[in-house]
Amino acid sequence: MTVEEAPTTQPQWLTSDEMETWRALHLLLAILPGELGRQLERDSNLSFIEYYTLAVLSEQPDRTMRLSHLAVLAYSELSRLSHLMKRLEKRGLVRREPDPTDGRFTVAVLTEAGYAEVVQAAPGHVAHVRQRIFDVLSPDEQHALRNAARKVTTWFTDEC
Repeated sequence: MTVEEAPTTQPQWLTSDEMETWRALHLLLAILPGELGRQLERDSNLSFIEYYTLAVLSEQPDRTMRLSHLAVLAYSELSRLSHLMKRLEKRGLVRREPDPTDGRFTVAVLTEAGYAEVVQAAPGHVAHVRQRIFDVLSPDEQHALRNAARKVTTWFTDEC
């Protein structure tokens, strides 16, 4: 396609109402992980990504998951997750092993110490999530938020 053939359509700019929604969502996305991470660091010496990685593993059969799948759920590149796994391994919270069903892959396994760590951190984290999110929303607002989040993230979750 040449420059002369390129489409000349203008972007469909956001309406003022859409812009207000976008800015509120952007602020939520910018603030919430840091807010939740500070509570986790203060109370449990875990970062936000460390906690969620351990929590995801704790919910899996045999507390085991392929690293490639864990990277998707943690919204992390595999190389970044690999560095995280090294840190968690040094602390005795996880171990990596060849996938028993396909040795070309590696799995992360939550150790007993890792499970104990996430169990210890969960009550404070849940209380903080409740205080910051659920206590300020009515049940109808919670359902609307959940439904909206699911619609927006469908493209992502379909890939998992």
